[in-house]
Amino acid sequence: MSGVKAFLDTNILIYLYSDSDSAKKEQVIQAINQYERFVSTQVINEFCNVCIRKLKLPIVSVLDAVHEITSACNILIVDDGIARAALVYCDKYRYSFYDSLILASALDGGCRYLLSEDMADGQIIENRLIIKSIFSVKSSA
Repeated sequence: MSGVKAFLDTNILIYLYSDSDSAKKEQVIQAINQYERFVSTQVINEFCNVCIRKLKLPIVSVLDAVHEITSACNILIVDDGIARAALVYCDKYRYSFYDSLILASALDGGCRYLLSEDMADGQIIENRLIIKSIFSVKSSA
């Protein structure tokens, strides 16, 4: 793991615990192991909701997954400052408020990359954060 900081979007974590696509799961593992990993309390909350409602995982499995995630990642707290920054980014970059919370958290954590699947690959936010789709050919390396 390098000292380069990367924020993990919720969908990246979902691939790790979903049975749907083992090739993508392996891509995620290889990609995230290159970085010092960060997630926010929002990402953990969204992850739990998807695991329970969509993946239908038992609560004990979700608890185990949250323990694994919080042991492997730095946790950033979403507070009122992050919410205010998210509102600015929502207006400036035209992402949803929840995606903007992720941008604000990643920037607040000093992350260089935001690893995502559904945000604009290669987009630079505030001249400091690069959105990187780990499934995009052009964003490898």
